[in-house]
Amino acid sequence: MILLFVASALISLILGRYVISYLKKLKYGQEIRKEGPQSHLQKAGTPTMGGIFFIISFLCVSIFAMIYFKLDIKISLFVLLMPLLYALLGFIDDYNKIIKHDNLGLNAKQKLLLQIAFATAIILIVKYVLKIDTVIKLPFIKGKFDLGFLYYPLVLIMITGATNAVNLTDGLDGLCGGVSLIVLVGTALIAKKAGVLELSYMSIALAGALLGFLYYNFYPAKVFMGDTGSLFLGGFLAVAFIVLKMPLHLIFIGIFYVIETLSVILQVLYFKSTGKRLFLMSPIHHHFEMKGYSEKTIVLASYLINIIVVFIVYMWS
Repeated sequence: MILLFVASALISLILGRYVISYLKKLKYGQEIRKEGPQSHLQKAGTPTMGGIFFIISFLCVSIFAMIYFKLDIKISLFVLLMPLLYALLGFIDDYNKIIKHDNLGLNAKQKLLLQIAFATAIILIVKYVLKIDTVIKLPFIKGKFDLGFLYYPLVLIMITGATNAVNLTDGLDGLCGGVSLIVLVGTALIAKKAGVLELSYMSIALAGALLGFLYYNFYPAKVFMGDTGSLFLGGFLAVAFIVLKMPLHLIFIGIFYVIETLSVILQVLYFKSTGKRLFLMSPIHHHFEMKGYSEKTIVLASYLINIIVVFIVYMWS
């Protein structure tokens, strides 16, 4: 596992140099949300779509692991290919933002409809190809529960929620990449404990790829992952916990993503009911930024929180 991690990190590190240079040449720079913190306006023009090079690194190392370790072909291809649907959606969104010179890209309805369509395809593959039943493992207790038909709407919500939640976390230099790296290391360890080696190897490969990406993305960022990367990460985590039969575990191991999403939902609901803001700005990482904390402080604190949470979930998985 360590060799896969190192190999993936090195490939990502090498690829990153060339991909960033090419993105600069194409002038694929990030458009900054005007309503966001004013300090972020100086980041305008920073190359985006950096998710491309950590995805390529992940694919190369995962395919090698699949062949070398003779992994189950159905599970391996499922874990490899399904997140690419979300990467494609993210790429289209990023490309639209660049062409239109606007931070909005695809509208919310378009993105949601495509996410639901992809999630439905995943569910059909889970049911009819992988033949995964509706029994799930419960978090923090040694028990299983058959959800029956309720399993399918739960998984639909989980997949769509995970992709959007990881996307919302991508708001500070190094935040989404670092948090996801920690979550993926935890996922790899949980998968190894559960005996799902396909997932263990691929999770650690993606974690390594993110480490190489973070070299360029940590403050001050030379590249952003864009929706191409963040939607891919959300899709990967969703399919990972489906294969593990632990969909509810994702809520806990990905608690930071959940908090980020809840802060946005609460902000909207509170504003509609009172006309006032609950947070200075949402997602919540911007609230702390507006309170005067530096990006580095917020990001490093997030890493520490995630390490503790992942350790707890791993011990109780």
